[in-house]
Amino acid sequence: MSADNFRLALVQPMGHPPPEDEKNVADAVRYVEDAAAQGADFVAFPESYPGPWRMPATFDPTEAMEEVAKRCGVYVQYGTLEPLDNEKKTAHNLLNLARPAGGPSGRYRRTHPPGPWIYTGGGIWEFQYVAGNEYPVFETQYGQVGMAMCSEVYMPEVTRALSLRGAEIIFLPAGVDKKRLWGTWRNLIWSRAIENLAIVITTQNLFDKSQRGLAMVATPEEVIFESTKAGMFMVDVDLERMRELREQNDEVTSSGQNAAKAGVLRQWQRPELYDKFFPKEGAAS
Repeated sequence: MSADNFRLALVQPMGHPPPEDEKNVADAVRYVEDAAAQGADFVAFPESYPGPWRMPATFDPTEAMEEVAKRCGVYVQYGTLEPLDNEKKTAHNLLNLARPAGGPSGRYRRTHPPGPWIYTGGGIWEFQYVAGNEYPVFETQYGQVGMAMCSEVYMPEVTRALSLRGAEIIFLPAGVDKKRLWGTWRNLIWSRAIENLAIVITTQNLFDKSQRGLAMVATPEEVIFESTKAGMFMVDVDLERMRELREQNDEVTSSGQNAAKAGVLRQWQRPELYDKFFPKEGAAS
C-alpha cells in the first residue's frame, strides 16, 4: 500500500465475557497473525478487547499485543484497563495503538462522560472508571491516528479535538450490542467522519449469535464498509480523497463535485468564538 492507502483488518469478535476474558488475548494474537498474512497494515479491535473488563485486573494484554504487532509488522488498536487502585477498583479505560516498530503503545484514556457510574453494575464491566483529560494523536506511516471510545461518539467535541490536532484516521471502537441505540449510533459514526473530514472506524464485541454488531468504516462522503456479523473483515482504505477535501475551500458550487463540505477544519473555523460556545463563568457573553 502507498502512503495514501492502507489495508484494515476490522475485527468484530465473538468474545469471551468475564471471568473467561483472558482467553481473548490468545484469540487477538491469532487475529493479528491472520490479518498480517492477508496484507493488513492496521488491525482494529473493539472497546475493552482483549481485556480485562473488571477490577482488580487479573491480566494485562499489552505485552502480547506489542509483541505480535512488531513480529507481524502491523499497527494494532486494542482495548484494556489501566489500573489505578485495586482496593478502590479504580481504573482508566484505555485504547492503545501498538506499532510495527515496537516500543510502548500509544495510549488514549477515555475522557467522557465523568465517572464512575458508566462501568458499574453491569454484566460485563465492573470497575470505577476515572476519566482522562488528553487528546493525543499518533503519527503512523499512513496518516495521523486519533482514538476515541464507544459512546463518546455522542460527544462531537471529542473527535473534533482529535481532528483539530491533525487526526486523519479516527478509531472509535464500541463495547457491546447497541440495542435501541443502534440506528442513532450508526448515524453518528458517519457524522463524525463528515464533520471532521476523517476516516472513522468502529467495531464492537459480540457474545452470542443473537446480538447485532456494528462494524463500519466511514469516509466523509460514504460508508465504505459495514457489517452486523461476527468475523474479521479486510477493507482497503484510500486517504487521498479525504486529504483532497481537507485542502479545498468550500465554494458556492461545491455541492456539484463534493458529497461532503470541504474546508470545515480551516475555512469554516472561527477560533475567536470558542469561548462564546461555552463561556467561562464571569466572562462577557
